[in-house]
Parts: sequence; C-alpha cells; structure tokens
Amino acid sequence: MTPLKVIFLADTRPGHYHLAQGVIAAIARLRPVEVTRIEVKRKWIVPTRWLRRRIKAKSFWPPRMLRMAYRIDAEALPKADLVVSAGGETHMPNICVSRLQNIPSIFCGSLLRGLGPENFSLIVSSYDRDAGSDRHLVVLKPSSIDPDALGRPTEVPRYGPQRYPAIAALLIGGNAGTFRYGRKDWARLFTFISQVSKAWGTTWLVSTSRRTPDWVADHVAELAKHDNIVARFVDYRTEGPGTLPEIFAKAEVIVCTEDSSTMISEAVSARLPVVGVAPAKHHFTDEEAEYRGFLVRNDWCRVLPIADLTPESFAAALAEIEPIEENPLDALARKLKERLPQLF
Repeated sequence: MTPLKVIFLADTRPGHYHLAQGVIAAIARLRPVEVTRIEVKRKWIVPTRWLRRRIKAKSFWPPRMLRMAYRIDAEALPKADLVVSAGGETHMPNICVSRLQNIPSIFCGSLLRGLGPENFSLIVSSYDRDAGSDRHLVVLKPSSIDPDALGRPTEVPRYGPQRYPAIAALLIGGNAGTFRYGRKDWARLFTFISQVSKAWGTTWLVSTSRRTPDWVADHVAELAKHDNIVARFVDYRTEGPGTLPEIFAKAEVIVCTEDSSTMISEAVSARLPVVGVAPAKHHFTDEEAEYRGFLVRNDWCRVLPIADLTPESFAAALAEIEPIEENPLDALARKLKERLPQLF
C-alpha cells in the first residue's frame, strides 16, 4: 500500500504526544505511514474562549487561525491524508488542518468545554462515559511501545504468594497536580523494596523521571551500589527520556508511583503486571479516578497506599492481576480500521 501521510501535531507534554504516537504506531500495523511532526505552541496572548468562538464562526478561516494563534504557515503544510494530535493545546490546530485539507482527524483525550465531538472524525478516549458516543473510541490509553518487539511473552506467568518475581521494576515520579510525596512516603517506598529483596531474593530495576527530586534520585544511586537490591538504576538526569522499553523488556512486574497515568498505561500495554502506589497526600480528578477504575476493573493493575506496602500486600495484589495477552497495538489497529475504514 502507499504510505498514509499523517500530520502529527505535538505539544510539549510527553503524556500527551505519546498518546498520539501510540495511535500512529497502531495505524502502522495496517499500512505504511509517512509522518510530518509539527510542534504546537500557542501564543499566550490568545485566549482559549476566543479560539472556540472563532471555530464556530461563519467567517472562520483556518490559515488565519494557524498563523495568528500558533505561528503555523498553512501554505507550508504538506498534503496529508490524516491529522492526529493529543492534548488541549492541539484541539484548534487539529480542526484547522482537518478543515483546510478536508481530511479525517483523530484527537486523543478529553474535549474542552464547549467544543463538540462533531469537530473531529474520531476521538480516542479512555473514559467509560464516552462509550455511547459514535465519535468516541474508548480504549486503554494508546502507547507506541510494542510488547512483541520487546520480547514480552504472550502468556505472562501469574505472580503472587505462590510465585515471586526474580526481577521487579520501580518507576518513580514525583509531585504533580494533587500528588505530594513526603519524606515518609519515600522512606517507606525504599524500605519496601529492600524488604522484598530480602524476603524473595528479588532484584530491582529503578527508573526516575523529570519530576523526581534530586535527593530521591541520589538515594536510589546509593542503593544501586548494592547489587542485591538495585541491579540497574536509570537516572533521568543523565539518561533522559525514552529508557522505559529497556525496563519493560527485562522486568517481570512493575511498581509505579500513581502520579503518572502514562507510565502505568505504558507498563500495562507492555503486558506487565502493574501495581500503582500512592502517597498519603493525593486525590484524583474525576477523570483520572474513572481511568484508574477502568484499569482495575479489567484486572490489568492494582493500587496500594505506600503506607501499606509490605511483601505480603504486594504479593496479594499481584495475585489479582491478569495482564493483557493480546498486543494492544493490534487491538487498537482493528478498532481504528472499523471506525475509519476509508483510511485502510
């Protein structure tokens, strides 16, 4: 087949553009893709409500909005077959490109208040409330990580009191939104991984993120000097983003701080048992609470308070998890083909 030409509109937040990359990776399972990535940076002086009003106005002219609000030259855009984006800052340019070139559009995420689903060909959502909409596709948050390419087994062994993992991974985030980690939370988390290593003989792969405090990362570096606890430390400060595939390829189970739904979703997509851990001071937005419920109801993950972490509670949580067996990219590709058959 000829390549599908895709305009990929990306904001600056990995948690957003990774979703769009997951959709594009699923499309690539069905036909070749030729992707043009365009960074979206809205001029701060342009208010969102004004943009919404212009979208609905009879005088709306996409090239003007692209130039005035986003510094995107409409004439310089390549001719495409599809536009894909994720994140609120990409709503308007997505609509502009779709109308300008008269091509289908896919948006990943939640729509801004006052912006209807009719503005997009398909909206990829992870919230059950959207299941009744003919413009929405409700799925696990898309990820471009391919578990087959990682060498992940199709049938993942069940872990728990009767079977302990030899290699576990700890993905560490940090303060974000309503999540606040105190020193007691971090101390309890590190005590927990030491207890698991001592009780089960499990070694850990530990990865930090851009939100992880320096002193926390320094403490992990000290633990990594003891091979019987931390066998591999991926320090975000020196290794940067893009290291999770290495962790997913080697780990048997994942422990992930709950401040990042993206890390949790990517671990689930990699066909791994995932246990999310939460600090004492936190609460989810309604959307995030709904999404975590979606993951738990499907038995893809479990959630434990950091204060309650013990080898016993961890083993009990692992015993309840049934990792995804099918490649999520193939599952998403089939659904995209059903909803947008003209592309395939």
